[in-house]
Amino acid sequence: MPTLDVRPLRDDLPFGARIAGVTRAALADPAIRRQINAVFEDRGMIVFADVEQTGEMQVALSNVFGPLKDHPVKTVERVDADAMPGVITIRTSPEAGIVEIDGQQLMTWQPWHFDHSYNNELNRAGVLRGDVLPPEGGRTGFADGIQIYAAMNPALRAAIEGRDIIYTLILVYSLQRFGLPENFREVRSKGSGILEIAKTFPRALHPAVWTRASGEKVLHISPYGARGIAGMETAQGDALFRRVWAETERAMTPYYHEWQPGDMLVWDNWRMLHAACGCDPKYERVMHRTTIKGDYGLGRWETEPGRLEEIAEMM
Repeated sequence: MPTLDVRPLRDDLPFGARIAGVTRAALADPAIRRQINAVFEDRGMIVFADVEQTGEMQVALSNVFGPLKDHPVKTVERVDADAMPGVITIRTSPEAGIVEIDGQQLMTWQPWHFDHSYNNELNRAGVLRGDVLPPEGGRTGFADGIQIYAAMNPALRAAIEGRDIIYTLILVYSLQRFGLPENFREVRSKGSGILEIAKTFPRALHPAVWTRASGEKVLHISPYGARGIAGMETAQGDALFRRVWAETERAMTPYYHEWQPGDMLVWDNWRMLHAACGCDPKYERVMHRTTIKGDYGLGRWETEPGRLEEIAEMM
């Protein structure tokens, strides 16, 4: 019977695990699959070390956590839509845009966020692997909403609990309302085509805090794509969002993954925030990811799909 080597990701972190010994043969064992899922539920993210680096292995590992979900934006590059539906490619390219932070130019940078906040349904998890890794940079950051909630200022925690955050697909940096770094400049836009797609989506609402079946509370907000606090789209409400996000960044104990050949990584999208730290535009970086279906049942559309007057006005 195959055995897994399961260890904490880092001794000072209350989240994350590292697992070695995962093969396609091992994944056929129901006991191994249950063990992996138990670690995932407990630790929120897993780095699988020395894993077979193929699309087939990524799909097999992804299926441990649930069925695959195709990316909702059809213009996103696919690996092989027929043979491996749901496996997308994220690569450095001029179309990805270039930003500058503290004087350093970066490509494929993204701020802290959780996936598909602009949907009423929130996918279960993401699985990521590196195909082409840059010689430096290209890290992926993770932060745990359970840890953040516990470490937050109690007054700000109470102020945001019970509130819903409004999210849209308006992900162009020049139109972000919250959360970009102070010394941030967009050198080359990644294009405004996503704005046309955004017109087809109503605004989505997700709770700033939610409670897991285990009883643990999760602070789960993203400034990326956020338009404000539902019922508080005022200067006062925006100020509260900014204070809460500043406290979120202060309270978080992040983990930044330094990608190594053979790594594959899964994270809980209902619990974890993640960020792409970017790399020097002169380097090539190609990643493949899958998305796991699921929904925590707490998100909703602000209006029924098809009633898009508010989106049109925001554009």
